[in-house]
Amino acid sequence: CSDTGSDFHFPLFMTLVHLVIIFCFSTLTRFAMQCWMGKPRVTLPWKVYLSKVAPTALATALDIGLSNWSFLFITISLYTMTKSSAVLFILFFSLVFKLEEPNPFLILVVLLITSGLFMFTLKSTQFNLEGFIMVLLASFIGGIRWTLTQVLMQKAELGLQNPIDTMYHLQPLMFLGLFPLFLLNEGLSVSTTEKLFRVSELSHLLYSLLTLSVGGMLAFGLGFSEFLLVSRTSSLTLSIAGIFKEVCTLLLAVEFMGDKMSTVNWLGFAVCLSGISLHIGLKTYYNKGNGPMVRQLPVRDNPDLELPLLQTKDDYCEDTNDEEEHEILY
Repeated sequence: CSDTGSDFHFPLFMTLVHLVIIFCFSTLTRFAMQCWMGKPRVTLPWKVYLSKVAPTALATALDIGLSNWSFLFITISLYTMTKSSAVLFILFFSLVFKLEEPNPFLILVVLLITSGLFMFTLKSTQFNLEGFIMVLLASFIGGIRWTLTQVLMQKAELGLQNPIDTMYHLQPLMFLGLFPLFLLNEGLSVSTTEKLFRVSELSHLLYSLLTLSVGGMLAFGLGFSEFLLVSRTSSLTLSIAGIFKEVCTLLLAVEFMGDKMSTVNWLGFAVCLSGISLHIGLKTYYNKGNGPMVRQLPVRDNPDLELPLLQTKDDYCEDTNDEEEHEILY
């Protein structure tokens, strides 16, 4: 949250700026796609928008906001390890929404991840309770967020299978959901800081805006890839796919940010990764037809849960003779 300077401590403001940038990029991309395909993009009516999209948008805003806010209190390594607990909450809500089939091996996965998290925080030399609670709360809300996102994107009747359309519809409500929290905690500080509205040197303002813009573009790319993965697989797959990212983040934090990790910390992280890796192996095993661990969403029997993704121009030409598939994709 301090990318724009050593004393730029406004994570909620940064998140709001990123949301605006993502919305602008999504709007421009939708316009370009509409011109290229010759068909209007989906736009949900207000009633459906508020009832179906609002819960996902609010959960997403709180997840991102609390995650960025926690960086004021904890180190990158502690954040990374604690945020990995989101897989537990995603698994829980996936079972609640019947997106995953109950399986005895899931208990072992949960125990490994929970034990690893406990070992990491038990002997952490840079532990901060306030920041830890923020990240843990963000992980819990993140479980709700990604489960709702999966349901939202996999309902063909809404027409939000395309990640660009999903991002376009989510950003406004995310902004409105996070804005009151920003006013309460950072509104006055942002108005009086010399980094922004009371700028004394133009170079400081330009540097802040440039860094925020770059972060917003990266956030757009990250969001697109996340939504694309969720639309095709599941929210749980997205969570466990972050193993490589978490390892790289921890290594970079220790190498360049001066984060300290003891042997117990590394052992706890290894145990946590073992649990996530076990889940990957089990999911792969059962997806090959050896057992019903993951509930496969029906495609032909229930068209409301079809998973079409980005459609190319050639694909569109082939589908013009099939009215039902044409309506689903658009």
